[in-house]
Amino acid sequence: MTRPSPRAHFNSSRLVRFLTENALLDTARSEGDVGQRLGDWLNFRQAIALHGVLNPESPVEQAPHMRRAAPMSGEALSRHVGKVRAQLEQSILQGAPPGSGLTRIEMPPAELDEPIDPKTAFEPYRRFYAAHQRQMESTLQTLRAQVRAQLAKGSSALQQLATLDAAFENILAEREAALLAKVAKLHEKRFAQAVKAHTKRQAQAIQQVGADADPADNTALLSPTAPWLMPLRQAMRMALLAEMDTRLQPTLGLLEAFNQENPQQP
Repeated sequence: MTRPSPRAHFNSSRLVRFLTENALLDTARSEGDVGQRLGDWLNFRQAIALHGVLNPESPVEQAPHMRRAAPMSGEALSRHVGKVRAQLEQSILQGAPPGSGLTRIEMPPAELDEPIDPKTAFEPYRRFYAAHQRQMESTLQTLRAQVRAQLAKGSSALQQLATLDAAFENILAEREAALLAKVAKLHEKRFAQAVKAHTKRQAQAIQQVGADADPADNTALLSPTAPWLMPLRQAMRMALLAEMDTRLQPTLGLLEAFNQENPQQP
């Protein structure tokens, strides 16, 4: 009997769903209250800081310079978030668009020298993936701070939400970075498996052709172009898009809260 592929929870992040559905990650159903599990991640100092944010002794006061500046309209802020998102998406799929300020990160050539050493051959892909992660982290941290700054110009409820988000970002940033850094290792594992399967197929094909065959036949079998590599390259791009979506969730939540108090004009 074939073992069914594990399925991520319907409310899990897009990245977890992608990794699970593509058999890059085996997820087990997590038990326990979300708040309890979050508490397990916090150290003593972080818990005290978070408690202070959640239980302020007095209402949040706007800084004088914040009171003088009016917030952006919901429409303008939504456009800005959408523009940054589209630029990152294009950077992952096709390369950074001109004028975006993003560094162009090229996918390695789809050619490999035979015989293939999995670690050496994967290294350019590891650098490609890590570079996109750094670009996303830097760009989306800035975007998140910009949206928080707009909330800080609004009502006391929005100000408190902005303060809470900044606290959570500070608390969870290190853990988030450590977890996301593991995704490239999942791709490397899949890459090594694909190389092993390719090498086995190649050896079987050469054996079937035989020593007396036309040398051109063997040359074709050892061609540096690796069609089996194409699905792996595409999976890396799709995983990066899913990671971008996951990293964007806090910012989109802030934007939604902002738009509820600053509805866009019909």
